[in-house]
Amino acid sequence: MKKKVLSVTGMTCTSCAKAIEKSVSKVEGVANVSVNFATEKLIVEFDESKASIEKIREAVKRAGYGVLDDREETIREVTVPISGMTCASCARAIEKSISKLNGIKEVSVNLASEKARVVYDSSQVRLSEIKNAIIKAGYTPLEIEKTSYEDSHQERKQKEINSLFRRFVIASVFAVPLLLIAMAHVVGLPLPEIISPEKHPLNFALVQAILVIPIVIVGYKFYTVGFSRLLKLQPNMDSLIATGTSAAILYSIFAIYQIAMGNYQYVKEMYFETAGVIITLVLLGKYLEAFSKGKASEAIKKLMGLAPKTAVVIQGDNEVVIPIEEVETGDIILVKPGEKIPVDGEVIEGRSFVDESMITGESIPVEKTPGSKVIGATINKNGMLKVKATNVGKDTVIAQIIKLVEDAQSSKAPIARLADVISGYFVPVVILIAVISALVWYFTGSSFIFALRIFITVLVIACPCALGLATPTAIMVSTGKGAEHGILIKSGGALETLHKITMVVFDKTGTITEGKPRVTDIIPANGWKRERLLQIAASAERLSEHPLGEAIVFAAKENNLQLFEASQFEAISGYGIEAVINGQKVLVGNKKLMKDKGIEIDSLLDIEKLSQQAKTPIFVAQNGEFAGIIAVSDVIKPNAKRAIELLYSMGIEVAMITGDNEKTAKAIAKQVGIDNILADVLPQDKANEIKKLQRKGKKVAMVGDGINDAPALAQADVGISIASGTDVAAEAADVVLMKDDILDVVNAILLSKKTIQNIKQNLFWAFFYNILGIPIAAGFLHVFGGPLLNPMIAAFAMALSSVSVVSNALRLKRFKPVK
Repeated sequence: MKKKVLSVTGMTCTSCAKAIEKSVSKVEGVANVSVNFATEKLIVEFDESKASIEKIREAVKRAGYGVLDDREETIREVTVPISGMTCASCARAIEKSISKLNGIKEVSVNLASEKARVVYDSSQVRLSEIKNAIIKAGYTPLEIEKTSYEDSHQERKQKEINSLFRRFVIASVFAVPLLLIAMAHVVGLPLPEIISPEKHPLNFALVQAILVIPIVIVGYKFYTVGFSRLLKLQPNMDSLIATGTSAAILYSIFAIYQIAMGNYQYVKEMYFETAGVIITLVLLGKYLEAFSKGKASEAIKKLMGLAPKTAVVIQGDNEVVIPIEEVETGDIILVKPGEKIPVDGEVIEGRSFVDESMITGESIPVEKTPGSKVIGATINKNGMLKVKATNVGKDTVIAQIIKLVEDAQSSKAPIARLADVISGYFVPVVILIAVISALVWYFTGSSFIFALRIFITVLVIACPCALGLATPTAIMVSTGKGAEHGILIKSGGALETLHKITMVVFDKTGTITEGKPRVTDIIPANGWKRERLLQIAASAERLSEHPLGEAIVFAAKENNLQLFEASQFEAISGYGIEAVINGQKVLVGNKKLMKDKGIEIDSLLDIEKLSQQAKTPIFVAQNGEFAGIIAVSDVIKPNAKRAIELLYSMGIEVAMITGDNEKTAKAIAKQVGIDNILADVLPQDKANEIKKLQRKGKKVAMVGDGINDAPALAQADVGISIASGTDVAAEAADVVLMKDDILDVVNAILLSKKTIQNIKQNLFWAFFYNILGIPIAAGFLHVFGGPLLNPMIAAFAMALSSVSVVSNALRLKRFKPVK
């Protein structure tokens, strides 16, 4: 099965999404299809032997919508200034040279301006190749003036927002005078005699007709889309607006005819202003909705903004500034102090400290020396670095983070299914209600005008947009907010499941503990000093490759101790090491080594207590004399205890799973307050342990490093991987924590709870609005002597409902993680 994400254009409400899903699901070989109205993404899984992207694209187009795939979204336009041209032949030679390249869509060279405009597919051809083609033709490409990404999702959305605003402004310019003229006689406002309804009724009617024409023109999409959907028996929100306003306009044209025939009573039976104001208010609502949805996806913009736009690449003896898209694997990049590192790479020259806080959350800059890995978008603080590019483009850490967030925002949460099902039937039902309501009022003695007003009002108020936006906008905001704080939630489903978790299972090594041994205690024997004990032990262990020995050497360096040269070094397998330091014979190892060499250990030292605390005692002796103990342990992470306390306070059970023996596991568990221990569990058996817990009815979240724990992470209801910064795309996990801090497990669950609460609020208000609005629009209150809803107020209420739902979702931006 292949999974593909496509961008869909032309959707106006959730009924559109449902129509696309229905059309694509009919394609043979399509296993699963989901359309997210808020993000305008189509996610489809299909069998490549039966279905193809082209067939899927055709199905979307048959449903009446446009579709862009990755290929179209990589189309770029660039303007390259060129020197050396003298005549039209030069321009033709350059055009010919560039057009030979694969992926070139358009190329035109202007001799007068000395510029080449090139439209190309960046997935097939690089900008550097276009420049080389100009050089091969015998001319010199100069510094690029502007590179645009015309088909990028962000630019398209901004263009849509700008277009909606312009259309709203134009509609308003005509709707305001239209409303004033139409309502002047009602509210007692004087009108010029030439358009007075009493003296010149035909002029009064015609001026309203003229004013409504530009409004209909700027709102043309409501009619082209609405009626086409209606003809295909798949009506959407536009169908409601188009039908309602068309009914008002057609009846008003009939009224003009009657006035022209001398039936002046029709002067008060025109609805041009109703149609004009409805279109204007709906355009306002669509603009506010698009603007608010843009706010909801700000996290993606922020992440994209982290990456630098250019890189300084060393080519021979030259330093060349090139766009980030042109950097290739293996390029040597010069990064000066204060600059962002352009791509992921490895330091080959220089020494500096790099601020990685935007990726890993680690506030202290990390020292980088030759051989160190660096991450794109992090900031070089104080030294010059030469970096060899290892991952570029979509393979960089920041690009993978952006993709994870985009995928999560495009996916649907299970809670959205209810809204989807209802939205699929909603519009046809509303049209039916509008027709039945109008007929009932007409045949029970009301005038045709009254029935028409009921018909229009029901159609206009019942837009299902609020219902369709309730879930995806909340997911967009919360996944974006999570990404800001280093919590990458891969799907809407994972986000929803997190709030149901009843048990969190932590792997021990690298999750609760640091994953590497550290010196925890230095216990000198009588007559020895702590520094001296650590100094001779580290001097001996410097030649050892054992992890415990490395921990002792690291501790000595941390304490700025000078290490001595060791000679006659010997590693005694299973026991420890032996070496000569400053002419003194030094032994460093376990209790067996001391016993074997006949060294008596100080009986006053409480060695048993160290074992109970999961600390490994390392014994040190010099010239046959016992010198003391250095205890080494895999230390607990700083926030581990607090995170576990918070989980218990939320009513969530906590367990620890480890391959260590029960005694060591209990010692670690006791330090952090875990009372449920699964010890002596081999990596391959961890998934079975998760299954056992699930059989007991537990909703389990597994927290691990994403590599050894992959089967358990996949088996759990939610797999949470703690990334090191380069292990971003831990495939088995549903949630990736960028910071090495298990407090973010708590934050992920809290974010999920807040999001589900927000979605339920949104769904309640969306349902409540329609349940309350439709009966009032149908005249239910009027039956009991109450007011009748004006179609213009209905249009305003409809616009307000979508904006209120999106605004409520935006409140999630206030989420503050526990620290």
